Amino acid sequence: MTTVGVVGGGIVGLAVAREILLRRPEDTVVVFEKESSLGAHQTGHNSGVVHAGIYYRPGSLKAQLCTRGRYLLEEFAAEHGIPYEACGKLVVAVDESEMGRFDALEKTATENGVPGLRRVGPEEIAEIEPYAAAGLAALHSPRTAIIDYVAAAEALGRSVTEAGGEVRLGEEVTGIHRVTGGIEVETPAGRTRVDHLVVCGGLESDRLGELTGGPKTPRIIPFRGEYMQVSVAKQDLVRGMVYPVPDPRYPFLGVHFTRRVGGGLEVGPNAFLALSRRRYRRTSLTPRDLVDTLAWPGFWRFAAEHWRTGFTELRGVLSKQAYMREAQRYVPEIGAEDVTRAGLGLRAQAVERDGSLVDDFVIHHADGITSVRNAPSPAATSSLAIAEYVVDRMS
Repeated sequence: MTTVGVVGGGIVGLAVAREILLRRPEDTVVVFEKESSLGAHQTGHNSGVVHAGIYYRPGSLKAQLCTRGRYLLEEFAAEHGIPYEACGKLVVAVDESEMGRFDALEKTATENGVPGLRRVGPEEIAEIEPYAAAGLAALHSPRTAIIDYVAAAEALGRSVTEAGGEVRLGEEVTGIHRVTGGIEVETPAGRTRVDHLVVCGGLESDRLGELTGGPKTPRIIPFRGEYMQVSVAKQDLVRGMVYPVPDPRYPFLGVHFTRRVGGGLEVGPNAFLALSRRRYRRTSLTPRDLVDTLAWPGFWRFAAEHWRTGFTELRGVLSKQAYMREAQRYVPEIGAEDVTRAGLGLRAQAVERDGSLVDDFVIHHADGITSVRNAPSPAATSSLAIAEYVVDRMS
């Protein structure tokens, strides 16, 4: 019998634990989660979108695992009664300067086999989303969906425990030690010996990766994304989702309109440097996190190249009016007076020493330890497929 430790109680870590028990029910699986609940960080602070594969470089892990993951997640949601709605998405080009990027995005989405994808003109844009801007063209993805990711994480946690696994809440991993014949996972409660370890640390993935003795790069730079809640009077102006054409220099998709499975309509998120990896207030600052960011040469190289974009994002952070002026390019009838500030999310973005943003998932395997070093969006969509990928490669 083999004992496998999984660090991280987000949706990816729980999906890995479940997959191990599905394939190897004789194994013992222990999940270590530092928080008192499951899905407390990136899993529970995103826009709830189940991506269909529009944006990701064909052949990349993101493209492959998003496509497979969407299918698996829809099945899992139906099996466990988790709220899931394929409300569809429009990616709208509103002026001629965006058309080159739009055409490239259509090619990418087509190569990725996005189900039901269609290019539509102004008349069909109005039929699908009557209050959307009269764009030049849009990509319509009818199978892009929304889900309750926390409910999905909780269902995965139940699946793990029902299959005989153990989920330990409130146990932060503070050390990982290679010992003869195995690995010891250290927490304030003591040490647990395992034969194989899978680390799905999200916002802490670089620090946990170093504890395993893995490479020091890439490093995580946290980005915060703020959301606005649309008033009840105008929340029905968007039927599904309305997105801009993204800037291909960044992995962020731009401020967009998204319905939530629990009701309501949100705008966001933007993307700006976060000063904390664990706290979710606009003024949150954790000294260690800030020091780690400023000490990483890759941050300064990234900042030097992209400071103009950062300044633009800062205006939206400081001013609700500036934030909504950008959003109104896509749904003109929802303005600053129609929204209130809602929550914010944190994105674990891996950055190389040269300042480049790591675009694809990064998963390392070495000597009985698997480390998921970079798994930003669409990691939640891809979670069940990431689990298959990881378990396929476990020795």
